[in-house]
Parts: sequence; structure tokens; C-alpha cells
Amino acid sequence: MIVDTILEILSNIFLVIGLFFVFLGMLGLVRLPDVYNRLHTTTKIGTLGAFGVMISILLKVGFSPIGVKAITVGLFLLLTAPIAAHMIGRAAHRHGVGLCDESVVDEYGKVCTIKK
Repeated sequence: MIVDTILEILSNIFLVIGLFFVFLGMLGLVRLPDVYNRLHTTTKIGTLGAFGVMISILLKVGFSPIGVKAITVGLFLLLTAPIAAHMIGRAAHRHGVGLCDESVVDEYGKVCTIKK
């Protein structure tokens, strides 16, 4: 009885944490200036937000088939979202998509320039 209550509370906490990161990621997607900053934000949505929701589902339903699928999807997102964002960012840079004016370092450029 007490274990069920604790699991319910933990599930709700992970759900709120996941939804909080999704909200911050969506806010960043609207507010950030260029494709590189937006990629960073969408990666956070995919990793922290979705993974928090998937852990919440696992805690809510246990190791049933739905729980195992949820944790599998969460791990898949955790492993693939950063790699995909890196590849998209690299392709955007190679195709000449510029940085915003506030950016100070271009790690992919031939010479890293730091604005003062």
C-alpha cells in the first residue's frame, strides 16, 4: 500500500520534470535566434523531456509490456537525439547557414574567431 503511494508520487514527479523540460524546450524553440541554438533546445526536449515522461510511465505501469516499451523508447531517444542534432548542425554549417550575431565561437570554421 505504501509502496504504491511512493511509486505514484515518484511517477508524478518524473512526469512534471519531463513536462517542465518539454515546456522549456518549446519556449527556447520559439525564442532562440538561429538553427544551432534551436537544435540544442530540441535535443533537450527529446532527451530530458521525453525520457522523464517515459520513466513516469514505467513507474506508473511497472514492467508490463507498456512499461518495457516506454523505457525502450526513452533509451532510444536518449541515445539518438544528440547524435542526430549534431549531424543536422554539421550539415547546416556545411551548407552555409550562418550563426546569429551574438555567437562568439565557430568551432567548425577553419579559424575560430572570438568577438570582443
